[in-house]
Amino acid sequence: MSNNEHYDALETRDPQARERTLLERLCKQIAHAQKAAPAFARILADVDAAQVDSREALAQLPVTRKSELLALQQEARATDAFGGFAAIGRGPLMRRVFASPGPLYEPEGAAPDYWRTARALYAAGFRAGELVHNCFSYHMTPAGSIMESGAHALGCTVFPGGTGQTEQQVEAIADLKPAGYAGTPSFLKIILEKAAEKNVALSFMTKALVSGEACPPSLAEWFAERSMQALQCYATADLGLIAYETVARQGLVLDEGVLLEIVRPGTGDPVPEGEVGEVVVTTFNMDYPLVRFGTGDLSALLPGHCPTGRTNQRIKGWMGRADQTTKVRGMFVHPGQVAQIVRRFPEVLRARLVVEGEMADDRMTLKLECADSTPAGLAERVAEAIREVTKLRGDVQIVAPGSLPNDGKVIEDARSYK
Repeated sequence: MSNNEHYDALETRDPQARERTLLERLCKQIAHAQKAAPAFARILADVDAAQVDSREALAQLPVTRKSELLALQQEARATDAFGGFAAIGRGPLMRRVFASPGPLYEPEGAAPDYWRTARALYAAGFRAGELVHNCFSYHMTPAGSIMESGAHALGCTVFPGGTGQTEQQVEAIADLKPAGYAGTPSFLKIILEKAAEKNVALSFMTKALVSGEACPPSLAEWFAERSMQALQCYATADLGLIAYETVARQGLVLDEGVLLEIVRPGTGDPVPEGEVGEVVVTTFNMDYPLVRFGTGDLSALLPGHCPTGRTNQRIKGWMGRADQTTKVRGMFVHPGQVAQIVRRFPEVLRARLVVEGEMADDRMTLKLECADSTPAGLAERVAEAIREVTKLRGDVQIVAPGSLPNDGKVIEDARSYK
């Protein structure tokens, strides 16, 4: 620990030094994934790991999205429940196996702070010797262990509260007097409301690290009015910690153990800073070496650095889901098809497919932002590509550059479902 404010010196290092280190590790991690994880041996079969030494080179590799990971696991389930993505086998190197909806199975390796959540807990104010009341689920899913392992690495004691049983949770908190709470923000609100209803004072519990769902500013303020500082973190069962909030409350700072990209939904193409897109993460976990893993979540990179002195990049936080697949006149249309159409026309800068009308009377309009000089007949040629790619007819509307909303949507379902 470097000081009372930062977890370690990594958080305040020179951004260029961090980038050099990440790219050096990237080459080694890709080579490791190719060698130790059979699935990536196939996915990255033609890749020279030594050449993937820049973000531009990384952007040429395929994105493996969560839905694809599930499908690949299911195909290989008879011989390997992890679909060839795990680099370790059962035994002392694999402490636990968890299931997410699907079911998607994830391994937990034996490394201390396996999901790297100690950093987020530290930023939320937790310190060694404190008791953490952990209300993430311990049943089948890894959420409880994700937070518990980080608390242990930080030197904290954990009460495994799990979910539900609100009255018993209030009783345990009153008796044990934890320094803070870990869990979903909605359950924290329920606990505090139940304590108030029963006239049980919980004023000693002054901090919380919340995740698993959105914690809007209004709810954070509700906690603050009750002398509770609740900060957020963004973590998944596949990747561990991705980013975490600080007391500055200006976006989420990226974890030091991931390389993050924001790409246009349906593609692997990085978008400019500030533009909303899908969160794609490469992790340096040697046991589960995911390369360009598409989370399906939307976010955007923020400019500048955190006022707390942490120099890593920041993201806005969770901004919705990237999988905008929708059914139009009985046919599924997905963001990858929109991307396929756009790639045929270099003059197109951005695109948004808007589906309007009522069910059984759908109308598709592909709105395009184009370069200043738009070739004659572009709309007609794009309309033909729409029919060819989606097997559906759609209108084309060319709009002014910068006029499409910056919300990460490639497909907007604006139909009436009355």
